[in-house]
Amino acid sequence: MADLQAEVLVCGGAPKGSFAQALRGNFIRALKTCARITITDPNPKWVTETMPLARVMGDMILLPNGKVLLINGAGSGSAGWELGQNPILSPVLYRPDKKIGSRFKTQNPTTIPRMYHSSATLLRDGRVLVGGSNPHAFYNFTSVLFPTELSLEAFSPAYLDSKFNDLRPKIITPKSMSGIRYNKRTNIQVVITGKVAENLVSATMLAPAFNTHSFSMNQRLLVLGNDKVTTCGNSAYNIEVTTPRTHNLAPPGFYLLFVVHQNIPSQGIWVKLR
Repeated sequence: MADLQAEVLVCGGAPKGSFAQALRGNFIRALKTCARITITDPNPKWVTETMPLARVMGDMILLPNGKVLLINGAGSGSAGWELGQNPILSPVLYRPDKKIGSRFKTQNPTTIPRMYHSSATLLRDGRVLVGGSNPHAFYNFTSVLFPTELSLEAFSPAYLDSKFNDLRPKIITPKSMSGIRYNKRTNIQVVITGKVAENLVSATMLAPAFNTHSFSMNQRLLVLGNDKVTTCGNSAYNIEVTTPRTHNLAPPGFYLLFVVHQNIPSQGIWVKLR
């Protein structure tokens, strides 16, 4: 287990005292920093980075290729009824493999404020479903700064652009809902129509998190990598991977399994780890 690394990322939020100040009508600017720590290091230390946009009540979604999407939220104030101001309409992509100073990239904005009680979750096709926003004690659709919002919208990360279709894997086997066991060699067969860089092929597993109040319970991304890639002909490839070693890394249950090639993920399939 010593070679495994587990990282935690925390971004944004409100400075101490923001809630009390917001109750008085003073909306303090949200935090603009992220803190990242490798909790498996013998002497773990926080590394702090600066985001392009300050954000409180934001949602952080792990993407199949290891990137992190920061979406929803406000630029000032606090969580709570009527306590947030300055909606942040632009998502931000965090790329953990880049050098510090070049990890954040601002994405195209929405037109709908997603404040208190908004939510986001990853879909099987790689989009991020966003919905809600109700900073009021009851539903209120008129005569307020941020009306109750019942709509849904989907954010499509850049990896879904059709120009990447030749790089995008399509999983052939296993079939969806297959069962897999801990610490076992498993074969995944895919079709990739473009030129394949075998060292840039990996499998990932994402737990189906449930989100409330800017926190996704059980959200985790497991990078299985690849032990071996074999050409099968007709644009088909066999990828040999090792499943998670123990339930400490991945509790039993359903996961979305993806194959990622040059940062472009396949559609996910559901598998049951047991």
